[in-house]
Amino acid sequence: CDGGTIPKRHELVKGPRKVEKVDKVAELVARWFYCALSQEKLRRPIVACELGRLYNKDAIIEYLLDKSPDKTPMESASHIKSIKNVTELQLVDNPAWCGDKESIKGDKYDDLQAAHFICPVVGLEMNGRHRFCFLRNCGCVFSERALKEIKAEVCHKCGVPFQEEDVIVLNGNKEDVEILKKRMEERRLKSKLEKKSKKGKTAAAASQQEPSADSPGPSKAKSGKDCVNSSSGESRQIIFTKSSENGNPAVPGKVNKAPSSSTKRSIADSEDKSEAYKSIFTTHSSAKRSKEECSNWVTHTAYYF
Repeated sequence: CDGGTIPKRHELVKGPRKVEKVDKVAELVARWFYCALSQEKLRRPIVACELGRLYNKDAIIEYLLDKSPDKTPMESASHIKSIKNVTELQLVDNPAWCGDKESIKGDKYDDLQAAHFICPVVGLEMNGRHRFCFLRNCGCVFSERALKEIKAEVCHKCGVPFQEEDVIVLNGNKEDVEILKKRMEERRLKSKLEKKSKKGKTAAAASQQEPSADSPGPSKAKSGKDCVNSSSGESRQIIFTKSSENGNPAVPGKVNKAPSSSTKRSIADSEDKSEAYKSIFTTHSSAKRSKEECSNWVTHTAYYF
């Protein structure tokens, strides 16, 4: 024997390549046990986005704080613009889950389907075999079976009311993601419109509160009777009566200034005042100096006249 070999047909003829199939178990483990952003194991606190993906909260915070220009864009978190776009999940621990302590030595079977969390109503494990949902209002997590069997308008765990739009499927299929994406866009558009309307209302309220130059303030709006009680109330009262007699429209709380020739009146000319009251002022005859009391070289002041 010369040591020759006989080749087979599959070694000589190249057929179509076989499509590589993804291991379903590995895919479920990657989606339900690892963070969609950092690819690290999920650990509390765990958050979920509006599309139903699971993240570690510290990974989301680091992603949002990173403002460097060389930041690598992440498709799994491109729709997350702030920490308000994620909801912290209120998860219930699985009493049958022992953690990774038993599989450290390698002498025991590592059950990949054992989940850390369960549904608090039905008791199903959150390992990807069953559909799970969370409520956007409170963050409580339930299995879809529990929400269908026990229909209610409030949360089964904390009692917070919710609607059908607040139920978000965790790690749903393509159809679920498309529906959730449409709801997310509608919700964000609605919030933007509400913010714009609130800004317009606050600006209008601020402009109304600011007193204009013509409008009287609370301390300026006084009637004619109130003006009489002030120290200069007598002259103000006369001005109000003058404006009303002439037929000019009187503005409440605003004193109309008339020409000095028509409105100035001396206390000495008034008939209502007594002589003792008139003698207090410099316009009284007793306060004036006669020509005999004044010398020629003295400059005459206003008191002289």
